[in-house]
Amino acid sequence: MDARLNELEMKLSFAEDSLEQLNMTIYRQQQQIDQLQLAVIELRKQLAASAPAEGRSLREEIPPHY
Repeated sequence: MDARLNELEMKLSFAEDSLEQLNMTIYRQQQQIDQLQLAVIELRKQLAASAPAEGRSLREEIPPHY
């Protein structure tokens, strides 16, 4: 019975360690997601600021050789 109890304790310890590692992985991934979302927001702002005020289309910009 002692052997079975020791085996269960080892499995529990391993499971707790695995759970802690998974929690840390999820935490780091969420931090990365948050940073990427902020970067996308900033890029959208930069794109909007650099866009021309008038709505020109690419068809209006004929290359010089035409």
